[in-house]
Amino acid sequence: MKRSAVGWEHARQWFFWAWLAAVSLGGLAGCASHSSGPGASDSHADLVTNSDEPEARKRARIRLELATGYFEQGQTTVALDELKQAIATDPSFADAYSLRGLVYMRLNDARMAEDSFRRAISLNPRDANALHNYGWLMCQQARYSEADQAFAQVLTNPTYGDRAKTLMTQGLCQARAGKREEAERSLSRAYELDAANPVTGYNLALLLYQRSEFTRAQFYIRRLNNSELANAESLWLGVKVERRMENREAMQQLVEQLKKRYPQSKELAAYDRGTFDE
Repeated sequence: MKRSAVGWEHARQWFFWAWLAAVSLGGLAGCASHSSGPGASDSHADLVTNSDEPEARKRARIRLELATGYFEQGQTTVALDELKQAIATDPSFADAYSLRGLVYMRLNDARMAEDSFRRAISLNPRDANALHNYGWLMCQQARYSEADQAFAQVLTNPTYGDRAKTLMTQGLCQARAGKREEAERSLSRAYELDAANPVTGYNLALLLYQRSEFTRAQFYIRRLNNSELANAESLWLGVKVERRMENREAMQQLVEQLKKRYPQSKELAAYDRGTFDE
């Protein structure tokens, strides 16, 4: 499999973290006022509240809460079983389909994941989290135009609270599609909103390094490597940036960290071979 220049495939030690950062659970197990159902697509319709939520929806919501907990704990098949019961109880429950999409993504069943997200969006077109996750799924399938459209639609929602996450995910997808200028813009906007996200910082630094903008790359990678979130991948990128800028002392300090913290890493092996293009 060809290695991607940026994103989840390159940052292998952050793979699972990046996946969790890219997906959006939103308020799936939230209170009844966030409910979706018949009439949810009408922007003027009243939100469902605890006093008028149907009994079937209440039972389905309890199942969804259980499923969300199991999903977050990595018990994917148990979560799926709870979701099946939630949907059987209330087939119009968009949030259940949305989480089912994430479950099938984790199970690498793209067809069922897409069907789930489409059903969630059909039931509640205002669900920015479902749209975000649908865009992430499209990106994983190299359906970049559809992914970009989904992310753009999410970002037009004025009430959506995870803009940094969507901008980061959009940037990773644009980079994978070879749209590096667009990727840089998206990642830069994401960084402005959440500078502590290591996936954003790393991939922004990597893009700039690949464009030979070493001073700007240095800013982002140094900030990451000076935090507790540094890993072998980020240290190695830091080594390459400092080498390009002929900062031998800073470069050697990073090499020493690699030797001490990641003695068996492929990054240290690449340094020992002198293959800085890896």
